Parts: sequence; structure tokens; C-alpha cells
Amino acid sequence: MSVSSRLAGLAVVLLLAACSSQAPLPPSAGSSLPPVSAEAEDVLIRAIGLVGTPYRWGGNTPEGGFDCSGLIGYVYRDAAGLQLPRTTREMSALRVPRVPRQQLRSGDLVFFATSGGGRVSHAGIYVGEGRFVHAPSTGGTVRLDSLSNGYWQKSYLDARRVLGGARLARNP
Repeated sequence: MSVSSRLAGLAVVLLLAACSSQAPLPPSAGSSLPPVSAEAEDVLIRAIGLVGTPYRWGGNTPEGGFDCSGLIGYVYRDAAGLQLPRTTREMSALRVPRVPRQQLRSGDLVFFATSGGGRVSHAGIYVGEGRFVHAPSTGGTVRLDSLSNGYWQKSYLDARRVLGGARLARNP
């Protein structure tokens, strides 16, 4: 990815953060969260760049559209060289660290039970500032949503960290 593309993508992320309903908290001297890695930044730029792509059940390309797991798989494969499982259930079962909601970092996977019953049925990519990118439903498009939205709060299950030391299969 060229420097100008990376800067343009980072500008989009910063503009979206500026539109948040709350002012971002300044980093504290004792903050335990490391800065966003270059790999996570690439994932964010790629994911946000796909906002507006049509939803398609079973879809996993920008040309054909995305479902939630297809979007995640495409972004991580393209931006980070990670080969993730195809379904949300398989992704949520990965042997990678679980992340408490208060410790989410950009690039973490967030999981939801949108069909009730406490079983994972939807997922997205956390981008920071309480927001995530996902492909929500038939007739919709890839979009940015807030975890503080009542619907997503009620259906939130957990999160997984696949970047930063995860031992997953990398594409050649």
C-alpha cells in the first residue's frame, strides 16, 4: 500500500473518530493499551474502505458483496495476510485471546447473538471509539455502527484478538 493511500485511509479513520458522539479520551501516561500496529492500521483502512459495499449472503468479495464473515475473511486476508475460518462460529472458536469489552483494540473481532439464544450469529471488526465495521443484513451495505447502540449492546457476546502474536495461517 502506498504512503499516500495509507495517509488517505488514516485521514478517513480520524474523520470518523472526530464525528463520535463523545470526545476521545486523551491517552494517559499509565495507559496499558499499545498504539495501533501497522497491521491493525492496514486492517482498519481496508475495512473502512469497504463501507457501502452491498450485503450478499455467502459473499466474500467487493465485486460480489459480503456477508459478515466474508467481509472479515476478505479484510484480514487482504490487509494482514491472515487466513481466518469462513463462519462466525468458527471465528469465535479460534484459540486466540478473548478480549474484555473495556479493553477492545482496533482490529479485534466482535461477536453478537443476533438470532437469540446466546449463540454467535454475527461478527464485525472493531475500529476504535466504540465503533465496528460489519455487513449487517440482506438489502443493506457494509457499514460502521456503534457498540453503544441498544440493539448491539443487547446482542453483544464477546471479542477475540487475532492480531498481535496470533499463530494463524498466513497467506504466502
